[in-house]
Amino acid sequence: QVTLRAGAELDARRVNQYTLILRAACPGEDEVEERLFVRVTAGHVLRCDTLFTSAEADVVQVLADVAPRTPLYVVLPQPLGGLTFPSPSFLQFRLRNHNTPLTLTHRGLVLAPDNGFDPSKDTQTFLLDIEVMDRHGHNCSRTLRVEVLPSRRPRVTFPEPHRAVTVTEGIGPWEVVTQVYARGDNVRYAILAPVAPVLFTIHEVTGEIRSTRRLQAIHAHLLVRAYNALHPDDHATATVNVTVQGTDRLAPRCVPAIFVSQVPETMSPGSTLVTLRCTGSSSADGCLHYALEGPPSSLSHFCMEGPQLKVNTTLDYDSEAMAALGFQFTATIVVTVGGQPRQSTRVPVLVTVTPVNEFRPACPSSATFTVPETAAFGSVVGRVAGTDRDYPQDSLEYSLEGGPGPAQPFSVDRRTGEIRVVGPLDSQQHKSYRLVVRLTDTHHDLDPRKRQSRPCDVSVRLQAVPDQLPECTPEVQELRITAGSPGSRQPVTSLLCHGSPDSAPLTYSIVGGNEDGRFRLERNTLVYLPGDRAEPQPFVLLVEVWGGSGGRRRSSLVALVVQVTPRSTPVPASTTTQRTTLPKEPLVVLQTEAGWHPPAWFVAVLTLSGVLLLATLGCTARSLLCR
Repeated sequence: QVTLRAGAELDARRVNQYTLILRAACPGEDEVEERLFVRVTAGHVLRCDTLFTSAEADVVQVLADVAPRTPLYVVLPQPLGGLTFPSPSFLQFRLRNHNTPLTLTHRGLVLAPDNGFDPSKDTQTFLLDIEVMDRHGHNCSRTLRVEVLPSRRPRVTFPEPHRAVTVTEGIGPWEVVTQVYARGDNVRYAILAPVAPVLFTIHEVTGEIRSTRRLQAIHAHLLVRAYNALHPDDHATATVNVTVQGTDRLAPRCVPAIFVSQVPETMSPGSTLVTLRCTGSSSADGCLHYALEGPPSSLSHFCMEGPQLKVNTTLDYDSEAMAALGFQFTATIVVTVGGQPRQSTRVPVLVTVTPVNEFRPACPSSATFTVPETAAFGSVVGRVAGTDRDYPQDSLEYSLEGGPGPAQPFSVDRRTGEIRVVGPLDSQQHKSYRLVVRLTDTHHDLDPRKRQSRPCDVSVRLQAVPDQLPECTPEVQELRITAGSPGSRQPVTSLLCHGSPDSAPLTYSIVGGNEDGRFRLERNTLVYLPGDRAEPQPFVLLVEVWGGSGGRRRSSLVALVVQVTPRSTPVPASTTTQRTTLPKEPLVVLQTEAGWHPPAWFVAVLTLSGVLLLATLGCTARSLLCR
């Protein structure tokens, strides 16, 4: 009898067959050996591995602002882990403890509460005792600890939770009474109270509170709520007390009633922009108080000292922050007179910052360019990239000292600083050019006389490009034509020649064999001008083909043997051209150009050697005569 050992576990996924060797023997008989094969097949058995048998709880951390019913944890993820079972559809999931707002679904998902977590609390901890059971009653359990961390999202708060506003009686509908501001993300505003009568409305996004009708003398207490549009539970409230004063009391009168000014960016902090001259009511029931209202950028750059509006910090025109403001600051000076009820006057302020040309343009660190001597007209050599610390940094004009000409065949684009070729280049005459490009700033000061400039040295090196001799095909031609009537024009042949791709067009000229002027060249076409001679006449013409440009022009020779046959009958002139290539033995045309141009140092050494030789011969002759 073969039995399974106590405590043994079979796993068909690891070992699906065992081979047992059995030996049996009776007294006095030989021993018999047999093999027993035990095959293990997979069964529907629930097994708990170390994840479920561990005493420590699994930990999940989530933020307090997670959305309601968000999946937080999967008890039986795919592929199966923690449990050994063929399919999760045979499993049942349940919570042993019910004192938790979390939910466990029939598929093993742990969900956030239906109303979400309370974001106002600190770290919260929830313990879940989860049990997994199959249909045979086998079960496994584990403990899950869910830690709810405070939200990292900024809370909606009012920097000024209480505000008192005083306006005069008779203010019209849809006029701005005041504006509230709350910090946070996706902030929206709403008036909670009073519900009736509806005297004020608030802009949902900007927080501007406006009147809905012409106001009489009243005292209104508004309860304003600011909330996160994506998370309405994140909200804050503020109170706004609005006092509408009667017209029986006069508000302060100020001169000027509106202040508009332009100030340079170099105005030092502490400078006074304007001093208000304000007078209270005739009853003179209190002193005047001055306050500055407006955007944070205006409040940081300006301040009030009594009736004086002063510069608080440096007004730097040369910055992106100033450009984003349009180089303008808006604010409101609120002048309030004491007494009951309090009366106030608002003086609008508009300050425009003007630029001051403080810095000179700066040259680039390197301005050396290389251009081939065969560059075409208008080719770009390079760009002089100047800079300026004044805003805007790219507002520069470029000019070439001396202007374009034979001495410097270049031009500079006024706006971009690109250097272009505007004349012929020859590396044999000039190895390089030294240009002076002047940088001049623009739009950096209101006074055009305060423009600043700086000269920049630019070096342009010429890259030599060797020219090849013009090549013609063929080099020797024999042609036969029949002369036409006198005074006519007969094309004989067209020369097929080519030179360097970047060189100037080829030129053609007859340098030999055309003593009587019967032939002429029209570009590369040879033309015969018939005469009165009746006998056949051969012509041997030498045509020189020139290529290249400047001082690098080179030439080749083409030999043309033209046999002219006179007209036999007075019929209309016809031209028959026969082209053959003669062997080079009967006609050989040679042109040899020899020249020697010694360098200057060689001429100097040769001259010095000749002087020394003459001196030596003179001394020798003198010695002989003395003897």
